[in-house]
Amino acid sequence: MSAIIFDVLPVFILILIGWVIVRSGLMASNVGEALSEFVFKIAVPLLLFRTIAEADFHGASPFRLWIVYFSGVAITWTAGHIAATRLFNRDERIGVLAGVSSAFANNIFIGLPLVERTVGDEGLVALSILLAVHLPVMMVAGTVLMEHAERKIAGKSDRSMVLVLRQIAVNLVRNPLVIGLAAGMAMHLSGLTMPTTLATVVGQIAGIAGPAALISLGMALERYGVSGNLGIASVTSSLKLLLLPGCVWAASRLLGLSPEWTAAIVLTSSVPTGVNAWLIANRFGVGHSLAASTITVTTALGAITVSLWAYFLGA
Repeated sequence: MSAIIFDVLPVFILILIGWVIVRSGLMASNVGEALSEFVFKIAVPLLLFRTIAEADFHGASPFRLWIVYFSGVAITWTAGHIAATRLFNRDERIGVLAGVSSAFANNIFIGLPLVERTVGDEGLVALSILLAVHLPVMMVAGTVLMEHAERKIAGKSDRSMVLVLRQIAVNLVRNPLVIGLAAGMAMHLSGLTMPTTLATVVGQIAGIAGPAALISLGMALERYGVSGNLGIASVTSSLKLLLLPGCVWAASRLLGLSPEWTAAIVLTSSVPTGVNAWLIANRFGVGHSLAASTITVTTALGAITVSLWAYFLGA
């Protein structure tokens, strides 16, 4: 257990360092925003590009991995929605936000460095396969369900699904993560390799993706905090940290994923709620405090729960 803690704890210490940097006034929060931009637009896309370009998939199909993860997401999202609307008597929009907050893991800023540190290259391959579809699936689901909830409350007819999907598709085509994954797959399929000098540069930038992502996340946490809705946030946090990885682990066993892929996919599902929950709340102007509180609570408790999941998996 002590070895696992030494693997997991540095991930959360880097987040804490970022938070202290802003909290102490050593750097302004907008520095963290700039660092986050660098991570999202350059460092992580290059890490994904290199991982996919050099990966050995051993002929494995991605579909079992996707079924495993998104079956857990579906169960957890539904549980969060039901808890918000039935247990706390909130409207459908808060129900959608509770589902998103319960099931949207921070796979980029925490999952990637955690899996790289605890599972290694084989785990990064599994996570890259997940990331190829994770953002599109989650954003489409969140946007469509939120728009439906808004129009249901307002008594209006739903906007054309074609228009919704077109808008999301345009955003995804421009997304640096999608570009990095697509470029990596193109190089992998072509059989080409990078020149030594270029490979060195890509490797150096990709190498700082994890630490930079964690510090930038810590710097951003000052923006969120715990701002009410502690009752419902406690439920969504519990679902995120316990139910989602539990469902993913059970599905991994049922569908026979390899131990490395199981460890990677369960660990990344166990990490705190991603900032995308806040982005969806901000986009629709509802549920800011719930999303912020869930992000903060899951991040605060994540070091403990992720360590327990790592111990359970033997990672």
